[in-house]
Amino acid sequence: MNCYDLTKMTWKEVKKSLETVEFAIIPVGAHEQHGPHMAESCDAVLAEKMAIKLGERMFPYTIVTPVVNMGVSEHHMHFPGTIALQPATLIAVLTDMVSSLKQHGIEKFLFLNSHGGNQSTLNLAAMTITKELEVEVYYAKTTASAKESIGRFVKSPLFGHSCEREVSEALYLAPDLVRTELLQKGDIQEDGRWERLRPGKAVQGFYFYEEMTRNGCIGDGRHGSREIGEQIVEEALRNLVEELSELFDLKAEMLY
Repeated sequence: MNCYDLTKMTWKEVKKSLETVEFAIIPVGAHEQHGPHMAESCDAVLAEKMAIKLGERMFPYTIVTPVVNMGVSEHHMHFPGTIALQPATLIAVLTDMVSSLKQHGIEKFLFLNSHGGNQSTLNLAAMTITKELEVEVYYAKTTASAKESIGRFVKSPLFGHSCEREVSEALYLAPDLVRTELLQKGDIQEDGRWERLRPGKAVQGFYFYEEMTRNGCIGDGRHGSREIGEQIVEEALRNLVEELSELFDLKAEMLY
């Protein structure tokens, strides 16, 4: 066993793993439209795949839980198939997961998130769960730390959803998510109100995704590749291992 994957373990195996486990990774995704060329399970699958890879690199000091496969996706709701949780629902699910695992002796947690729409909710969840359950809770976006690779390979001025970055990650981690014959560029609604409400603007607010993109994509998935995905994912994993090793006082040479 080179990764403590809770979905595949017996209770006796879990009990043995707790002799070395320092923290739990809880992958958090979403179920939402990803344009015409990616499956709606994309975020949940990528969160799970990244969590397992991170679990392998940080074995035997972490255990990976089942993925939370729905998230805060109200902005995608007008595209068929999207399933959205209310922020309070997601926080309640995470609270119950952490509470359960605390009873087994785990008191440090990482929410490994693959959906940007979850970030603000995870910030609140980390604060409230830390206080209420007296545990340590942290959160990270799966590949956000791969700034060098993203800067080198992603050229779209607006990207982040079913784009060359996400398509590339999927081609490396879970190629079945991608309909390669249907890849297309985001059909952006130019000069829409969304442009005045984006992060970084003086005033921000909610808007539905179709106000920004007619086909549900931003960026250009046609420029994605497995090779780019490998560069992005592996850089992110190296950075996550380094940061988490320092955070939990684990020596790099102790890791497999």
